[in-house]
Amino acid sequence: MSGWAQPTPAACPGCAVAGMAADPTSKTGSSSNETLLALPGIHCAGCIGGVERGLMALPDVTEARVNLSLKRVRIRHSAALSPEALIATLDAVGYEALPLDQASLSQTEMDRAGRDLLMRLGVAFFAMMNIMILSVAVWAGATDATRDIFHLVSAAIALPAVLFAGQPFFRAALRALRAGRLAMDVPISLAIILATGLSLYETFNGGEYAYFDAAVMLTFFLLGGRYLDHRSRAAARSAAQELSALEVPRAVRITRGTEESIDARDLAAGDHIRVLPGGRLPADGTITGGTSDLDRSLLTGESLPVSATIGMQVCTGEVNLSGPLIIKVSAAGPDTALAKMAALVAVAEEARGRYTSLADKAARAYAPLVHILAICAFFGWLWVSGGDGRLAINIAVTVLIITCPCALGLAVPAVVTAASGKLFRKGLLIKSGTALERLAQVDTVVFDKTGTLTIGLPGPKGLDAYSAEDLAITAGLVAGSAHPLARGMATALTVDPAQIDDLKEVPGQGIQGRWQGKTVRFGRAGWAGDAPERDETSAWLSVEGRAPVSFEFVDQLRPGAKELVAEIMAKGLKVQLLSGDLPGPVARIAGELGITDWQAQISPSGKVSQIEALTAAGANVLMVGDGLNDTGALARASVSISPATALDAARAASDIVLLGTDISPVADAITTAQKAVRRIKENFAISILYNIIAVPVALLGFATPLIAALAMSASSITVTLNALRLR
Repeated sequence: MSGWAQPTPAACPGCAVAGMAADPTSKTGSSSNETLLALPGIHCAGCIGGVERGLMALPDVTEARVNLSLKRVRIRHSAALSPEALIATLDAVGYEALPLDQASLSQTEMDRAGRDLLMRLGVAFFAMMNIMILSVAVWAGATDATRDIFHLVSAAIALPAVLFAGQPFFRAALRALRAGRLAMDVPISLAIILATGLSLYETFNGGEYAYFDAAVMLTFFLLGGRYLDHRSRAAARSAAQELSALEVPRAVRITRGTEESIDARDLAAGDHIRVLPGGRLPADGTITGGTSDLDRSLLTGESLPVSATIGMQVCTGEVNLSGPLIIKVSAAGPDTALAKMAALVAVAEEARGRYTSLADKAARAYAPLVHILAICAFFGWLWVSGGDGRLAINIAVTVLIITCPCALGLAVPAVVTAASGKLFRKGLLIKSGTALERLAQVDTVVFDKTGTLTIGLPGPKGLDAYSAEDLAITAGLVAGSAHPLARGMATALTVDPAQIDDLKEVPGQGIQGRWQGKTVRFGRAGWAGDAPERDETSAWLSVEGRAPVSFEFVDQLRPGAKELVAEIMAKGLKVQLLSGDLPGPVARIAGELGITDWQAQISPSGKVSQIEALTAAGANVLMVGDGLNDTGALARASVSISPATALDAARAASDIVLLGTDISPVADAITTAQKAVRRIKENFAISILYNIIAVPVALLGFATPLIAALAMSASSITVTLNALRLR
């Protein structure tokens, strides 16, 4: 069946994306290739810049774009440049690169990385607590042999713990140094290594102080920040991959009257295929035989199926509902509208992945400054002390520890974790580490209609105006149908159904049967009787010998929709409604919510174009949507939210997922995001104030590495407590 009173579309709306995006794995021309490489070691915006600058330095590379969520880079280059040469170039600038197919052999790489960090964090915590217990005895006054034994036991615990737990920093620092860069991991690694080395020197020379607790404490807090950052990114999945999952692996091809099941990738333009009811279309094409109904809500956002007749264009991913179809293939594999939509989403993900967080920006300037201060402290005290290298190294290590960017590293993850917990209790799941920063800047909110502002299942209105006999006949007709209007009607009716004989469903038209010897029908205008089409969603009941009766259907507002729109407008934000549905239902919903800026029957590419136009005009756009037709717009917007009931691809393209049915918490997300950004800036201020006070103390020699570690820990705890104020 179709949306029984809706006009029948003439063409596949998903085909509108054709030509907007190229297949990311194919050649772009006779002399230009595209290569995808996996980058398992990247974790910040600094990595994005390093990778892209390193590749763009090659004369044969015309474009290099990193997708941080997928940890991959897309490179456009001349045919003369091989993937092996690109991998070697990235290795030379300090980044591990792998062929994408090799990296894709494991689908649990992100989980393994998280488990690895958590394991190292646990080892560091265990070592830190045991060394702190041993240090209490030294602080209490243990001297001579007793003190030395405690130092040796601490060394036996700290050395393997630091070597194991500090590997993420050591490996990254080594790659950076090989490439001639000063990344944040370089001062971190130096501080850990020098604190451990100095402690070993003091231990074996009978020194009064050793700083194993400082080295392990430093490692623990830095791993904590790295793990929090990892968890904030781990939930992000690729919407492009989710779209690809909708592709059908097998197809039934008709050759000279014989049917054969083949791989859908082997289809070619001109082939004829058969698609049975309940099947998803494996290719784009034109219907040459059969009539049916198509569920294309994933592509267009229309709440109801459409009638499929001979000559109609159809797209990959649409679902055939009621009758077998013969389709002449026009595009298959990477040339389909679905594949091009996936490519469009991938490009949008890369563009949004270039967003630089506040912490990344601060880190770029901070890392060189730490080295300069430590070097100045070493040579300054070497000159002041008359060549006392032990004292100079001690103070240089103190400076490195006290200026270690632990608080800076926790400034963003701690706030994101606190805000994520608060919003999760309100029914919102944050997937992106930078989503809060982007959400705080939003000045325009764009909504999809069906399934977002509405429930997505139309129900009949005004049933009290109909006779009990008409309602009973209707109940008997719709009882066995899976059509959305029939299901909505069956749910709403409370009368006993009439006995209907010879019940059958007519593809694209409706349901018919025999009641008391008369033909009865429920379905499309014209088929059910001499009745006019309407702009509103409707279906008609006809009983032989009577005039047809119209039932109008409305989609119910999602709980909290009115409150949400009102609150957003009260904040001074602009609101738009973009829907693929008909003008009548869209106008009604917009009127109920007080939205004056709305568009109906807008295609997926039209939504993307609208988001791009708003962005080009300087707007920061929040997109809220739930369908496949929204994925490109969700990925292209500054920040995006989708309900938990949304298609997997829409949830994957979104930064935040709404877990409940009530949509009003979206307004809370905007408010919390604004507060979170204030907390992040406050944490940066705390870090700056800490350094203003602590660095001169360390440079003047008034602190030891242990005191530096305690001060660094205090700053980290202060930052974390400030972040917890969000809760």
